[in-house]
Amino acid sequence: MSDEKNPQFEDQEDLENILPENLPGEEAEEAVAPEAVMEEAPTEEPVAEAVEEAPAEAAVEEASTEPEPAEEEVSVIVAQEERVEEEPLEEEEEDDLDLPLDLGYDPNSAHDDFNWNITNKGGIAYSQEEIKSYLEQYDATMKSVVENEIVKGYITAINDGDIVLDINYKSDGLLPFSEFRDTPDLKVGDFVEVYVEQQEDIRGQLVLSRRKAKLLRAWENIVDSYENGTVIKGTVISKTKGGLIADCGGLETFLPGSQIDIKPIIDYDSYVGKTMEFKVVKINETIKNAVVSHKALIESDLAEQREAIIASLEKGQVLEGIVKNITDFGAFLDLGGVDGLLYITDISWGRISHPSEVLSLNERISVVVLDFDENKKRISLGLKQLQPHPWEILDPTITEASVVKGKIVNIEDYGAFLEILPGVEGLIHVSEVSWSNQPINAREYFKLGQEHEAKVVTIDRDERKMSLSLKQLAKDPWSEIEDRFPLNSRHEGEVKNLTPYGVFVELKEGIGGMVHISDLSWTKRYGHPSEFTKVGEKIDVTILDIDKDNRKLSLGHKQLEENPWDTFENVFPVGSYHEATVLRRDDRGAIVQLPYGLEAFAPIKHIRKEDNSLAEVEETLTVKVIEFNRDDKRILVSHLRYLEDIRREADEQVKRERDGERQQIRQAVKKQQSAIEKTTLGELEGLAQLKEQFEQQQQPEKEDDSKE
Repeated sequence: MSDEKNPQFEDQEDLENILPENLPGEEAEEAVAPEAVMEEAPTEEPVAEAVEEAPAEAAVEEASTEPEPAEEEVSVIVAQEERVEEEPLEEEEEDDLDLPLDLGYDPNSAHDDFNWNITNKGGIAYSQEEIKSYLEQYDATMKSVVENEIVKGYITAINDGDIVLDINYKSDGLLPFSEFRDTPDLKVGDFVEVYVEQQEDIRGQLVLSRRKAKLLRAWENIVDSYENGTVIKGTVISKTKGGLIADCGGLETFLPGSQIDIKPIIDYDSYVGKTMEFKVVKINETIKNAVVSHKALIESDLAEQREAIIASLEKGQVLEGIVKNITDFGAFLDLGGVDGLLYITDISWGRISHPSEVLSLNERISVVVLDFDENKKRISLGLKQLQPHPWEILDPTITEASVVKGKIVNIEDYGAFLEILPGVEGLIHVSEVSWSNQPINAREYFKLGQEHEAKVVTIDRDERKMSLSLKQLAKDPWSEIEDRFPLNSRHEGEVKNLTPYGVFVELKEGIGGMVHISDLSWTKRYGHPSEFTKVGEKIDVTILDIDKDNRKLSLGHKQLEENPWDTFENVFPVGSYHEATVLRRDDRGAIVQLPYGLEAFAPIKHIRKEDNSLAEVEETLTVKVIEFNRDDKRILVSHLRYLEDIRREADEQVKRERDGERQQIRQAVKKQQSAIEKTTLGELEGLAQLKEQFEQQQQPEKEDDSKE
């Protein structure tokens, strides 16, 4: 509880004001450290007037004499060292004061003999000693009353909603009937405790309060319960956040929800209005509030019961308990003051996923003690041990080759467990699911709760083990595999699984084979079978090979068509040119598609174009076949070699043209020389010009030859 003042404590301020440590000044000292104090009680000295005749001189002398002052303070014991509950007051008979009445005259005497000092009340004046003695006798009949103290009094009258209370003081107290609402049967003569607020108010009346007396007594009881462990009673008056508010003797206290009972409480409203016993577990002297607990009382009682129960426990002892809590790993049972744990594996011989399948809260069941630890106060319980083990009562007719029926209760990577009876299970290994050698995923094939029939393969009653088989319920299809699936026969199957190296195809239940990735197509190379087909699709295959001993079939898909590579060798000879489209490219090179869907490979340097850039995907190029391997079904092509061939052919064409021109000039010169019979000056000049022209034509040819 926090140190802040609880707003629900309506009487808290009054309680703080009436506690000794909160009283101001001298009042606190009187309440905390009791000591004798003198209460001022001014008294008037009774003046006795003489009624008896006396001499005039005596009368004058008596009249001139002033009476001596009486004592102004009377000692009254008003404090006690400890507040203790006073015994109920009993009506005391006041002692009759023997007051000697001396008339001082003879009634039968003469008028002149009258004593004028006698008062008109028929009494005579008392001496100071007599007055003091009489006052002491009177005070002895009265009780000493101190402010800020609890006293007891009895009711003398109940009138018009007010109650008159006699606390054996010189005046009675008057209290409103509203302060006694908790005691509807109040009547005259009942004794009650009240708190003295003032001995006299401005009107001289005694001021009392029963409500403050109740608050002070309630706080004293709460402190005593906290220090000494005593039990207090209270009534739950309302619900608040996190718990309840309990009225303990008029003082409100907080009862946390966790301290109501040893078991969790959900409905707080059911406790409102109930009277319960509590122990105070925490108090705050500063703000005068307290935290109480009902659970502490229960635990103290249970501790004694727990010791007695544990001392009498024996292994194998059968006890009765109530299910108080259910968890994922088991259930806690109340054995009558001590808790025991019933593990989930000890609830039933069969498999259960949660204890709530068998048990329910507040259910009363019988259990057997499996083990206990006196030091740690732990008790292990069992429920299934009260029944014989199912293997001991298993039907003796269940033997090897018997057919049994059950449901799947557990699935592992290596198989599934089939429960025939609660506590009797058999293992169906993945190898016993199908005659096919195709890998079986047990977690995909089996479902929890699914029912199956199975054949008993082995059974060991001593070890309580059994192995079962699903595939042995049917005939082995591999016994006649050659007749049903001969070599090179064509069949349609369903794709069951894909691996990086091939496709598993089921031809019939229990019979299947694999199509290697290289046997999917004659012309295309697949990086993964998923590029060609998907699980669940139908595919046509042919039987390539049968391994009956190992139960394997080799299948092929491309073998359904003729091998096109016999023709491709003539269509794509080395050195031939073809149009190709780039399908994909990586750091090593590119895969290109040739006519007829044939794929070829071009190394990275062989796909450079004239501008020295690499060809992009989907780009079409002219390539040259530089290698053709029929056995490995591999073709290498190059765009670079094609460009080189084009350049070489262009250069050769230019050279051929120049050689032809040169030959024509030589023939023309030779013809001209043979036609000249006689050399003249004019002819010589013509020959010189022809020679110069010939040399000019030969000069570029020499330069070309030098370059080559």
